[in-house]
Amino acid sequence: MSRLIRDQYLAHQQACLDRFNQLKANEEELNRIFIDIYGLQGELTPDVADKDVTVYRVIDEPNEEERKMNYVISRRGEIASLLSYMVGCMLGRYSPYVDGLLFAGGAWDAQAIRARIEEGAKGCDFYDPALGLFLPDRDAILPVTDDAYFPDDIVLRTEEFVRKIYGADTLEENLRFIAESLGNQGDSPRDVIRQYYLNDFYKDHLKTYQKRPIYWLFDAGRQNGFKALVYLHRYDRDTIARLRTDYVHEQQERLRTQLAMARETAETGEGRQRIAAGKRAQKLQKQLAEVNAYEERVHHMADVRLPLDLDDGVKVNYAKMGDLVQKIR
Repeated sequence: MSRLIRDQYLAHQQACLDRFNQLKANEEELNRIFIDIYGLQGELTPDVADKDVTVYRVIDEPNEEERKMNYVISRRGEIASLLSYMVGCMLGRYSPYVDGLLFAGGAWDAQAIRARIEEGAKGCDFYDPALGLFLPDRDAILPVTDDAYFPDDIVLRTEEFVRKIYGADTLEENLRFIAESLGNQGDSPRDVIRQYYLNDFYKDHLKTYQKRPIYWLFDAGRQNGFKALVYLHRYDRDTIARLRTDYVHEQQERLRTQLAMARETAETGEGRQRIAAGKRAQKLQKQLAEVNAYEERVHHMADVRLPLDLDDGVKVNYAKMGDLVQKIR
């Protein structure tokens, strides 16, 4: 099996097209049979329109008419789905070594989860012991920020997934293909992927889950000062306290450090360096103010230690988070 995501995408695209063509041919043959049986040759045609064939096709860039069809997926959509799966593996919903769901409720037992993953990896031809296993995040809190401030930063973990599952020697080519599929809006493949997570991932997630998300986006605001994804089924009464102490507080400190460095460069630098540092300082100042205000809101909810009842449904439980999470429109 190829270790290139591009090759796997093309094979999947062809398999979808083959299924589409076969189903369309089958439906048209059935139409011919019934037309002959009932003598309707002058009234009906056996032809079936593409839009009426109910299996998916993958089209790199669908035209306007194709975008309206329910059973057409774009290349970007397929890669967005792959990234969503990666996030699920990061948060513990899935594992690349285990079929189906890895965890979707109950008591999280890290040792049992690891044992299950290790057992599943034994039968995977893509598992490379030299690279190690790809394991779920320890606390199911996945920071989504505009720079790699945390060791479990979402882009760093994406890079880790691609390296461990597809191989170290194909890492850069695979990241380029992902970035190209997303639209290449950035300075580098990693930057493109980061911008997708910051700006578009949650929109796609809400669309997929019909505004009943299983990954919740805790969001400080429009300045992208701090964001983090939390897996609903691993939430407990201490999750927000961990979010506050291990992430929000750490982000405040990092932003203060970055701001001090930018201000110093803005004062002592020369030319373009000085101008760039000044602009960065303004951005960091806004982000720090945003995160400071967010910390106050998180502090209150952390003290409450709010429980969730999953029987109430996602909509009711999401509303309990108030303005800590991104509003669902």
